[in-house]
Amino acid sequence: MGIWCDSEEGGEYGGQCSWSFLTRRKRVDSSDKSNSQGQLAKELTVPHLMAIGVGATIGAGVYVLVGTVAREHSGAALPLSFLVAGFAAALSALCYAELASRCPSAGSAYHYSYICVGEGVAWLIGWALILEYTIGGAAVARGMTPNLAALIGGGENLPSFLSRHSIPGIDVVVDPCSAIMIFIITGLLCVGIKESTMVQSIITSINICALIFVILAGGYLGFKSGWVGYELPAGYFPFGVDGMLAGSATVFFAYIGFDAVASTAEEVKNPQRDLPLGIGGSLFLCCGLYMLVSIVIVGLVPYYAINPDTPISSAFADNGMQWAAYVINGGAFTALCASLMGGILPQPRILMAMARDGLLPPFFSDINKCSQVPVKSTIVTGLVASLLAFSMEVSELAGMVSVGTLLAFTMVAISVLILRYIPPDEVLLLPSLQEPIVSASTQYSWCSLEANEEDAKTHVGASGSKKPTVFKEDVPIDCPLIAKDPVIGKYVHEGNRRKVIGWVIAFTCLGVFVLTFAASNKTMISSVRFALCGVGGCLLLSGFVFLTCMDQDDARHNFGHSGGFTCPFVPLLPVACILINSYLLVNLGAATWARVSIWLAIGVIVYVFYGRTHSTLKDAVCVPATQVVDIYHTSTSCLA
Repeated sequence: MGIWCDSEEGGEYGGQCSWSFLTRRKRVDSSDKSNSQGQLAKELTVPHLMAIGVGATIGAGVYVLVGTVAREHSGAALPLSFLVAGFAAALSALCYAELASRCPSAGSAYHYSYICVGEGVAWLIGWALILEYTIGGAAVARGMTPNLAALIGGGENLPSFLSRHSIPGIDVVVDPCSAIMIFIITGLLCVGIKESTMVQSIITSINICALIFVILAGGYLGFKSGWVGYELPAGYFPFGVDGMLAGSATVFFAYIGFDAVASTAEEVKNPQRDLPLGIGGSLFLCCGLYMLVSIVIVGLVPYYAINPDTPISSAFADNGMQWAAYVINGGAFTALCASLMGGILPQPRILMAMARDGLLPPFFSDINKCSQVPVKSTIVTGLVASLLAFSMEVSELAGMVSVGTLLAFTMVAISVLILRYIPPDEVLLLPSLQEPIVSASTQYSWCSLEANEEDAKTHVGASGSKKPTVFKEDVPIDCPLIAKDPVIGKYVHEGNRRKVIGWVIAFTCLGVFVLTFAASNKTMISSVRFALCGVGGCLLLSGFVFLTCMDQDDARHNFGHSGGFTCPFVPLLPVACILINSYLLVNLGAATWARVSIWLAIGVIVYVFYGRTHSTLKDAVCVPATQVVDIYHTSTSCLA
C-alpha cells in the first residue's frame, strides 16, 4: 500500500520493485471523461434498477427450488430458510451499496477491488465474473426450452427449429431455442440501456404478477383446506434447526443477482442516492416474494408430498386448480427471460471496464455513439453464451457460477474494511501528469524557502536575535485516531498504523479460511481438524477484536463520492459477510474448484502476457494526496 514502484526508471517518487504491479491501484474516478470512445448514457433511476435487480434475481429457480429444499432440508420451516438466506445476502448487499455510491463506475466488484486492493486481485475477480456471467447466461437460456414447451402444452407442440435435437455419434444435444433467445436479448441490449430496461421492467412485472397470483390464490386455497402442511406430527422443524440452516445455504444462491445493479453505476442519474435504493429495494422485494410463496406451498401440501420438479403447479393441481399451471408456467418463462437479460447485461460492462484499464484489448471498451452502450462487448458476450447454450449441457457447470459471485461478495466486504480503516491515501500520477507535478514541486520548494527566509527576517526584527530556519514537514492535516483502547495505542502509532491494520485484515481473512476449511472438511483427522478450527477461530476473533478497538480512519469521509450510503456495524458486518461467503465457497466441492482453477490459470496467463504489460498504470507512480494538494496550493499562491 505504499508508492507504486514499477516505472521503468523509478523516477522521483518510486523505485524498482518486481512484484509491485500486483498491488498498483487506480483512483476512484480513473475513467477519462473525455474519452473519444464515448460515455455511457445516464438514463437509469430507482425503478429501472429495481427491475434489473429483481429480474436478475428471481429466475425460474423459485418455481423448482422450493420443492427440493422443502423435501430434503427445511420441511415446513422453508420460509425461515429464505429469511436467513436473505439476511446473509443483505450483508453483501450493504457492502455493495456503500462501494457503489462511493465509486459509481462500471465494473462492480472488479472496480472496487482495483481501487482498494490492487490490480492482481482485481484481475482475478474480473476474470471470475466473466466466467460467472457467461455460464450463468447459457444455463438460464438452456432451461427456456422445456419451460416454453410446458407453456404451450408439451414438447411435441414446439416447431422443429426450436426443439432439441441429438446429434448421433458425438452424444451432443443441441438447443436452437436457447441460442435464438440469447440473440434476441443481445439485440435488445444493443439498442440502448433505457429501451432494454423498459422491456426488463415489463417482463419482471409479469413475473411478479404471476407470483402474486400464486400467493393470493394459494392463500385462499390454504384457508379453505385448513393449511394441512402445517398440521404434521413432525412439527415445524422436521429436520431440526440444522436442516433449516442447510436449506438456507442452498437457497442463498436464489438471491444472486443484485450485483447486476452495481454494474450499471455509470448509467445511473443519481448514483449516490439511487444505487443503494436499487440494491436494497430489489433484495427486500425478492426476499418478501420468496417467503410468501414458500409459506403458501408448504402449507398447501405436506413437505414430503411436494413434487420436486413442479412444486407450485402440482400443489394447485392437488387442490383442484389444474388451470393455474398455465399461469405458473407463464411466470416461469418470463422469469427466465428477465434472468437471462439481467445475466447478460453486466458482462459487457465488466469487459469495458477491464479494457479501459488496459487489461483487455481496447476493442471491448468501444461505446456506440448512437445507443451509448458497449455494443461490441455485448455482441461478443451474446455470441459466446449462445454457442455454449446451443452446443452443450451447462447444468453441470452451474456451480462455477457461484464461485465468481462468492469471490466478488468476499472481496467487496474486504474492500469495505480497507476503505474504513486504511483508505488509499495516494494520488495516481500517469506519465502525462508527472512532469507538471515535478514543476509544481520545484515551485513549492522555492516558495517554501522564501517563506522561511521572510519568517526569519521577521523574527530578527522583532526580537533582535536570528532563529534557525525550520522547514515544514509532510504531516497529514487530518490525522486519524489511533485506538480506542490505550493498551493497543502503546504499540500502534501513526508511523506503523496502516501497515499493522493491513496485516490484521489479512490475518483475519486467513483465519476465516482456515476455520471454514477445517469445519467443512469431515475427512480430516478429528484432532487436526479441531486444532485448525482453534487456530482459525483465534485469528478471526483476535482480528475482529483489534479492529473493533481501533478507530476508523478519518480520511474515509473524503474517499470517493461522499454523502452516499455508509455500511453500518463495521467491522462486524463485513467480517460476518466474509465468513458466510467463505463457508459457501469451501463447500462448493472439489470438482467445481478443479474446473474453476483451470479458468483462473488461463486468466493468469492472459494477465502475465497481456494485461500486465498493457495496463494504463504500467508507467504510473503515485504520491501522497496531501503532498500533491499542498504543492498545488502553495505553487498557486506563489504565482499569485
